[in-house]
Amino acid sequence: MIQLRHVTLNLGSPGDTSSVRFQLPKFEVEAGEAVALTGPSGCGKSTLVNLIAGLRRADEGEVTVAGVDLTSLSAAQLDRHRGAHCGMVFQSFHLLAPFTALENVAIGLRLGARKKSVFRERAREVLCRVGLEHRLHARPGQLSVGEKQRVAIARAIAGEASILLADEPTGSLDPRTGRDIFSLLRKVAAEDGRALVLVTHDLDLASEMPRSFDCSELMRGGLDSERKEDAAL
Repeated sequence: MIQLRHVTLNLGSPGDTSSVRFQLPKFEVEAGEAVALTGPSGCGKSTLVNLIAGLRRADEGEVTVAGVDLTSLSAAQLDRHRGAHCGMVFQSFHLLAPFTALENVAIGLRLGARKKSVFRERAREVLCRVGLEHRLHARPGQLSVGEKQRVAIARAIAGEASILLADEPTGSLDPRTGRDIFSLLRKVAAEDGRALVLVTHDLDLASEMPRSFDCSELMRGGLDSERKEDAAL
């Protein structure tokens, strides 16, 4: 489902000796597999998620997601591919304040549905699935942080994407609510056979995932990397 090989991404201006290089020899996730990305802040966890989603382009290497080589796609094609295959959940909920929970989920479906009743019914269905059947018409300002994250999860799964990308989805939640959200993501992904890639600083949560990937070596200083390459030569 996800395959990255020999990926390099240079972060910074050309010739800047303080720039950072993201390097990843190999990373694979099978269909339906759940993987935790761990490591300290700034080590490349979010960068890896953004590469999978097509929000960043690799400078070198192969990024294949759902059978498609992302390096060959235009910006518009990347947007369409992401919308079709990747449901995304972030630490910040990115909900539209003027709209209800139902409308926030339905808005993301409008491009793919022909009738208003179709995407509103789908939005209602997924909100009920994540336990918000009593909050359909509440606006973000009326929701708790845990409820906001449930809306964000409903929005991510509404389009039936085969991949869920969750970047610190429990980071702004208290421990109990965070565990509830973690359990919900695991449950939804397992029931639907979706691949789940979850970024977390919480090693206890990561230990409950079938597989974890330590990202602590992905980011390297440009000058240090060049010295290592010279030494190898």
